[in-house]
Amino acid sequence: MPELPEVETTVRGLAPFLDGQRLVAVTTFRPDLRRPFPADLAQRLTGATVTGLSRRAKYGIISTDRDDHMIFHLGMSGRWRTEGGAVGKHDHLLLETAAGHRLFLHDPRRFGSVDLVSGDPLAAFPAFVTLGPETLSDAFDAIALARALAGRRAPIKAMLLDQTVVAGLGNIYVCEALNMARISPLRAAADVPKAKLDRLVPAIKQVLASAIAAGGSTLRDFLSPEGDLGYFAKEWRVYGRESERCECGGTIRRTVQAGRSTFHCPKCQR
Repeated sequence: MPELPEVETTVRGLAPFLDGQRLVAVTTFRPDLRRPFPADLAQRLTGATVTGLSRRAKYGIISTDRDDHMIFHLGMSGRWRTEGGAVGKHDHLLLETAAGHRLFLHDPRRFGSVDLVSGDPLAAFPAFVTLGPETLSDAFDAIALARALAGRRAPIKAMLLDQTVVAGLGNIYVCEALNMARISPLRAAADVPKAKLDRLVPAIKQVLASAIAAGGSTLRDFLSPEGDLGYFAKEWRVYGRESERCECGGTIRRTVQAGRSTFHCPKCQR
């Protein structure tokens, strides 16, 4: 599913088409995705001017001059199409701008969502209230992470996927960062020493920055708004590389944790 780098890529790709533009039409082609579209979505957004685009964790935010904010989640297979054209089978929402741009929210599996809030979205949207610090922010450092992990016996990988600990991390990038920091994903979170957390935080930031620069990772469905593939998959250290060689010379192993595939190298990750 699209993770933080894919959502960041999406937000950056939408900005040239939406930022500063007036929305002249907002159309839904079905009543719901994972949950119903807001009943007043078209009424509140039609005629509004987009004042900015941003991201929080794995959500994109489109803000308007009416102090309304459309918050979207791409779910398992969502993406935005900016090439216009006719409505496709899996296009469920259309934003049209005064400049003539037609942007479709495309989601074959319909696990995504669209919400609309007024005021400060970080305070008004319930899903944001319990989130941990943003992964790429200065608030996420080894001290904050150590505090969040203190006394926690769950595996370090599970804790990094817990959005109340740190916001935005997903399965692929946790596997990659743990390998870079040489930490076993199976190790109890509280048992990871501070010296390793000092390596882990910059590893997380480096992996995410590299993934954003590469346009994210394409598994099955993800494309950028321009229709480009995400090329970070070509740089994966361990993810999807079961039985291949780690750069340390060890053999990458796949295990299952909480129903998700974990890829790591037992030789160098301890």
